[in-house]
This record gives sequence, structure tokens and C-alpha cells, in this order.
Amino acid sequence: METNPLKITELVLRDAHQSLLATRMRTEDMLPIAEKLDQVGYFSLEMWGGATFDTCIRFLNEDPWERARALKKKMPNTPFQMLLRGQNAVGYRHYADDIIERFVKQSVEVGINIFRIFDALNDFRNIETAVKTVKKCGETVEGCISYTVSPVHNVDLYLKMGKTLEDMGSDIICIKDMAGLLTPNVTKTLITELKKNIKLPIHLHTHATTGLVGMNMQCAIEAGGDMVDTAISCLSMGTSHYATECLVAALKDTPRDTGLDLNLLEEINNYFIEVKKNYAEFESDFKGVDINILKSQIPGGMISNMENQLREQNALDKLDEVLKEVPRVRKDMGYPPLVTPTSQIVGSQATLNVLTGERYKVITKETLQCVLGNYGKLPAPIAEELMNKVSKDGKVTDCRPADLLEPEWDTVCKELGDTYTSEEDRLTYALFPKVALKFFETRGKPQPKPEPTQVNNPVAASAPVASAPAPAGSAVYNVRVNGKDYTVEVSTGGAIGASSATTAPVAAPVASASSGSPLLAPLPGSIFSMKCREGDVVNEGDTVLVMESMKMESEVKAHQSGAIQSVLVKEGDGVQTGDELVIIG
Repeated sequence: METNPLKITELVLRDAHQSLLATRMRTEDMLPIAEKLDQVGYFSLEMWGGATFDTCIRFLNEDPWERARALKKKMPNTPFQMLLRGQNAVGYRHYADDIIERFVKQSVEVGINIFRIFDALNDFRNIETAVKTVKKCGETVEGCISYTVSPVHNVDLYLKMGKTLEDMGSDIICIKDMAGLLTPNVTKTLITELKKNIKLPIHLHTHATTGLVGMNMQCAIEAGGDMVDTAISCLSMGTSHYATECLVAALKDTPRDTGLDLNLLEEINNYFIEVKKNYAEFESDFKGVDINILKSQIPGGMISNMENQLREQNALDKLDEVLKEVPRVRKDMGYPPLVTPTSQIVGSQATLNVLTGERYKVITKETLQCVLGNYGKLPAPIAEELMNKVSKDGKVTDCRPADLLEPEWDTVCKELGDTYTSEEDRLTYALFPKVALKFFETRGKPQPKPEPTQVNNPVAASAPVASAPAPAGSAVYNVRVNGKDYTVEVSTGGAIGASSATTAPVAAPVASASSGSPLLAPLPGSIFSMKCREGDVVNEGDTVLVMESMKMESEVKAHQSGAIQSVLVKEGDGVQTGDELVIIG
């Protein structure tokens, strides 16, 4: 019997927990099982890239470079694989070539062997620099086709993409089905045709979201696919991937037998069953099958993060509306495949459309740049309604977007000065400037435990401070509740002034001392940067500040012309929808 073992890439240390646990798994929960993972004999272990870099510094107070280095020490035998977003690296915008080159070289330095490189729009001009740099470093390029379904995408187009990736120097071709949109027939046809036309190994990455994953895997195997991605069973299925053990068991004693040890995999799974309990608060409510994802096309890693973001904004009840809005925004934006960063761009814009109650009332900076062609060429024309709001003349970028960027490295070094001089810190800052500076301040320090919340007493938010004389038997306090200031007069009994008797606190918004009109926050988020100061004169429509919400930046514009009478927020402040930001009079 002629054998052709199927090769397995294990995703437990990256995409599996990104899909199910909002990317929150800590290095300390990876290291104890690392030596066992190294014994399995995987083709590769994906453990870096995607959202892990961002999450490490934004939420976990961990250095992602140190994570890679620490894991490599424990796993010297298994090739490490990362997901690289081409010219976006692991960020959300295009970076200059000098940043991409340095990032790739440093990634090799900390142990990355296989670079799965993709562009969200399948504009392969955006992966040229990354591909060339990986090849120069002597490591493996896995060129990606970002799979999606739309009126402008078909098998012939994907075959052309595969040939282009081969000509560019890819060592492996990956079909990246980030939302689980493949069907068995398409899987078989696509892999069969790719194998006929291309001499490179074919690697299938697909999610379980729509419930078709098992049949798709079988069709990929029958069509001669060389590698597939799986996740250890306790972190598989749902928005994650097919279970590693299931595939190993199914192929045992067949020509495609993986040769992996089920007993060892069981031991690894038992370990992660316990680890998973540490992240219950981040676990996605989506645990089964949703065939509607074939309509919304939202990738697995995006759903759990979107749920978490909506939950933080007290808007989880809007999830169904957002899921319906996503395909409408995607159509308006020319049918981009939904994978980072376009999934975040489309998803965040859809969320804003729902939360603000008006389509494109607020347009994120990233949506604007994407529509203008600064992320690359979109697959189809832009909806006229949207284009009219972002471009007066309809002109878009038609060259490789990175050709418009000046080198960035010298500026990064100058901005950091002598404070942070390592290559890794400078790269971290280049990718996520504001988040990196906060991370550098807290790195290595134990993080304070969150204050216990008083669920049954939402009004008590901060210690009141007596602020003004009050009638006998009562007192007046200034208190801050959910980010808003209130003046509260509290009576110990009897009447307050001429009002009817009450013994409960009565809260009313602090009256504005000015006669101006407040500009209100159009969405929940944080203040990213201020573009005005008190005394500035602005015209209606001028940008007065930039907010960050769901990792996207949104310009907040003056609702009327006048002078800035007072600025009520500062950079870094968190705000809710409707909060007063500035007073314009």
C-alpha cells in the first residue's frame, strides 16, 4: 500500500484560542505542555501572529517576543509557524517596507520557521516585501489565497492566484478559509485543480463555524491536499477548527495515516481542558453550528472578539443586528474577503452603523482608507452612497499602497530616543505606538486586581465630595457616575428646599456654566487624540477629536460652528455614547 501521510498543523497556541477565547491564553499556560507538544511530530505548530501580538501587549502585559523565545526553548524540534498580514505585519495598517523587513528578520531570530503570508484583499503586491524577506532569511513561505464567496470570486480566479503565488516564490500554497465558507464540492474542485496546475504542496486552513468542516476535510484529503490545520479537541469546533484527534483516528491504517500518537494527544487535551477553565469569561457564546455564517461570512476569531467588544459596550443585544449589517457593508465596500484587517474594518463599521442608528454617520479612519484604495485594490466597485461620503472626486489609490509610504524606522528610533533601544521594543512601538508605551510602563510589574463591582448599586461609582452649602439637615455632593458628573443633594429627612419629602438621593446632571452646545460621543470607546483646545474656532464638520473603538479610529466632527468653550475629556478617557466631549458656542 503506497502511503502519503497527511501532515498536521496544530493551532491550539494561536488560532484555536483566538477563535474561542478572544486570544487571551497566557504564555504561563502554554509552557507546561510545550515539551509534550514537541513530541507529537506535527508538520508545524502555529503559535504567533494574528491577534496574539496585539493581545499580549494590550491585555496580558506580556512581551510577545519573549513568548516566542520561551516556547522555542521548550520546543526545539517542531517548526514554528506564524500568520503574517503582508504589509500589515501583525497590525491594522500598512507599514513601510523597512518595518516589514525588520519585523520578519526579528521573527526569524526568535524562532519562526514558516510564515503564512496573506493579504486581506488578495492584492499580492502587498505581500511582495514579506515574501522576499522570508526567502532571504532562508525560511519557508506559505503564500495564502484568502477564500471568500461573492459575485466576483470563483475557482478560476483562485487558480490564477495560486499560480501568481507560485511565481512569487512561495514554498507552499495555503487556502485560507477563515470563515468556514467552503463546501465539500468546492473544496474538492479547488484542491484538485490547484494540484493539476501547481507543483507546490497545498495546505488547507478552514474553520468549523458552518458545520461543514468534517466533509470539507475529507474532500481535501481525497483531492490530494498535503497539509491541514486542526485544533486539539477541547479547543476545537464552534468558531475554531476540526479536532486533531478526530482526524488522526479517522485516517489510522489508511494511505493518509498521520502517524500521530492518539495517547499523547489525549494527554495534551486533558491538560488544555483544565487550562480552558481559566478563560471562561472570554468564551464565546457561539458553540455550535450556524449556517447563517454563509451569509454574514464572519470569521471565527472575529465572532468571539465582536461579542466581547459589544459586551464591554453594554450592547450585546445588538449582535444580531450587527451580523445582518456586516454583509451589507461588505457589499458596499466592494466585497473584500473578511479576514484581518478587513474583517475588523467591515465589522467595526457595521457595528457603528447599528450603534449610531444611522448608516455611515460615523466612518472609521480605516474604512475611509480602505475605500480609497490605501489597503489595496478592492475586488468590486464601491457603493455610490459610501464613495460620496469619503471622496469628493471618486479618486482612489491605484499603485502598491506601500509605495506611498516613507521609511519609518528612523522616525521610530528618534521618537523612542534612548529610553527603549532594543530592536524588539522599537518594532513593538512601530506597530502599536500608544499601546506599546503603556505596555512598556507596566511590563514586568504585577498587574493590580480589578476592583470588585457593585452590581446591585450602579449609582455608587466614586466617593462623594461635599461641594456646596445646603439647607440644614441636607448636604450637596459632586459624584461621578459612569463617567458623568452629577450634583446630588442628600437629605437626612424632611424636605429638600420646597420639594416634596424624600429620603433617597436625587441625582441631576451638573449644569453647564456656558451657553454653548455640547458635542456628544457618537459611540462608546476611548479618546485617542484631541484635535482642538479651548478657544479654538471650528467650523461645522471640522474634526475636533479622534476616538478609538473596537481597535478602529473614528473622527468626531463639530456639530456646529463656533468657539471651543470647554474641553471635557482628555486623551485616554473612556466614554459612553451620549457623553459630552466638548462645548461649542
